[in-house]
Amino acid sequence: MAEMSLNELTKLLRECAGEEEGVNLDGDVMDVPFVELGYDSLAVLQTTGRIEQDYGVRISDDAAAEAHTPRMLLAFINESLSQAAAA
Repeated sequence: MAEMSLNELTKLLRECAGEEEGVNLDGDVMDVPFVELGYDSLAVLQTTGRIEQDYGVRISDDAAAEAHTPRMLLAFINESLSQAAAA
């Protein structure tokens, strides 16, 4: 996988942590804080753990904690994916 999309990330968020009522993850949520989307830091860590397992990449806990929006998390994920592909 060259790059993870927002659709793939939101699918994994739903699978790992569910979806809060009244939140539409199908809209433009790239810059909406995870807290406003109903996801706490544990939900983000669970999702990154799943990504690590499924895609064979490493995302540091610090990077996951610093990612406050889907855009930020995708940047960390896609950087890890590109590093893994180059190795």
